Order: sequence, then structure tokens, then C-alpha cells
Amino acid sequence: MSYAFIFPGQGAQSVGMGRDAYEANPAARSLFEQADAALGFQLSSLIFEGPDDRLKITYNTQPALLTTSMAYLEAFRAKGVQPDFVAGHSLGEYSALVAAGVISFTDAVRTVHARGTFMEQAVPGGQGAMAAVLGADREQLAKLCEAVTAESGLVEMANVNCPGQIVVSGSKDGVAVLAERGKEAGAKRVIPLEVSGPFHSSLMKPAADQLAKVLDGLELKAASIPVVANVTARPEQDPQSIRELLVRQVYSPVLWEDTVVWLLEQGVDTFVEIGSGTVLAGLVKKVDKSAKVVSINSMEAIESFV
Repeated sequence: MSYAFIFPGQGAQSVGMGRDAYEANPAARSLFEQADAALGFQLSSLIFEGPDDRLKITYNTQPALLTTSMAYLEAFRAKGVQPDFVAGHSLGEYSALVAAGVISFTDAVRTVHARGTFMEQAVPGGQGAMAAVLGADREQLAKLCEAVTAESGLVEMANVNCPGQIVVSGSKDGVAVLAERGKEAGAKRVIPLEVSGPFHSSLMKPAADQLAKVLDGLELKAASIPVVANVTARPEQDPQSIRELLVRQVYSPVLWEDTVVWLLEQGVDTFVEIGSGTVLAGLVKKVDKSAKVVSINSMEAIESFV
């Protein structure tokens, strides 16, 4: 069998996630404790007890999801399954990089906390927006984004998740006009998203510039497992290339559909989603119904894994 380990991003969080791993597995517990120490506050208490509105703040959500994914990965290691590739959706790429030995866990926790802070600060509240576009043709939507940007305000494709599901991001006016004109690209529905900023759009370049300074100060190692990058949907193992792609990722679209297609082309037959929720499992199935997907989001799921 050929395995890809995949890791979820923002939106997969829930209060209480990872608590069973913390209670049952000493190595997983140690990761939550390391995260608390690295950040200088009780991230674990926020994850396990909430409140939900604080957990949803980007600079809390990002280290919380990373820590939860790594805790389940640590517990899952007992199964002895070795991935042929790793990948993560947006923030989840950092989990993939920890899994591949590129960046240490504590460096990753501090980095994504800073990343979340920079993303929150990049665009004043109320000026940016995101929306999920369902049923649109990808090429037609790209052309519509260009047309709306030229006429009304910036809007760009942010997440190419699966056939028929693309998230757009940009200025409040640009996203609103695209929502009105979505049918021109074949969209059946356009759903506004409750987010704090226009993530993965060029409006995030100020955040990327700040993140670049943080990443420049970190030691990154060559990946022990190919990491399929969001920006290129191709495997990367060179640390300098990975560093540059992480900066670009902040303001570039997440090519998740392309990533899954590429992995399937390499013969991957089992996708193991590690972390909170089942979002990526659903997206993989929409790319290829025959793909085998397993969600490792609880100790029960680990114990029942065959």
C-alpha cells in the first residue's frame, strides 16, 4: 500500500479536540505541555475547555490545530504505518513539515502563532472577505475574478478544494460583486464565510513579509518524506525551497485538488487524515470517490485502524 498523511487547516477546530490523546498517551501529553511552554500560556486549556470564540481567533486556532494533529500522529506511530508522502491544507502544511522532520515542533508552534497574528493584522477588520463558490467551472471563475477585480475590487481564488468547491478571497466589495455574478462562472451557490480576513489573497502580502523574517531565523532541515506544497502541488524536500513556498503560501491559492490528483497519480491508495474533524476526507472523496480515506481524529480511531 502507498500512504499519504494529510493534515487539516483552519476551520477543523473544535473545543475538546485531542483531549483523549492527552489523557491516554504520554508522548501526546508531552506535546501539549511543550506547546504551552513555547507560547507562554495554557494553550492546552483553551483547546480542551474553550471558550469557542477564543479558540476561533486565528492566532489561537493555528497552534491549537497543529498541536492536536501532532498529538494524534504521535499516538498513531504505534501502528507502524510509514507515509510515502505528507501534505497539509494551508496551516496543515506546517503539521506535514513537522511530520517530515523539516521543522521542530516547538519552532512550528511559535511560527504558526506568529503567522496567525500577522494574518489577523494584515487587513483592517471589515475590509476583507471570503466566500465558498459551489459548482463553478475553475477556468471561468478565474476569468470572472480578473474581471471583477478590474471593475469593482480585488477578488482571487484562495482554495481550490475539489471539483465544484472553490473559495475566493479579497476585498469586501470584490467578493460581494463576485457573489452577485457567480452564475457567469456556472456557480450554483456562493456562500459568505465567517472569517477574520481575506486569507490566501494578495492582500495578505504584509503578513507574508513579516512571516519571512520569522522563517529566516529558523533552522529548516531537508524533508525525510516528500512534502507536497500547497503553492505548487508538487513534492518539495529542499529546506530553502520550502521556506520560500511557506512565505508565498500566505497570499497564494491552496491547490488542494491538484495535490490530491498528483498523489493519486503517484499511486497513493490510502489517505490518512490526522487531526481534528473529517474535512479533508470529504474533499479527497470528492476528487476521487474510489480513494480510501481514514480519519485519525480520536484514540478510538487509532485503536480501530487496520
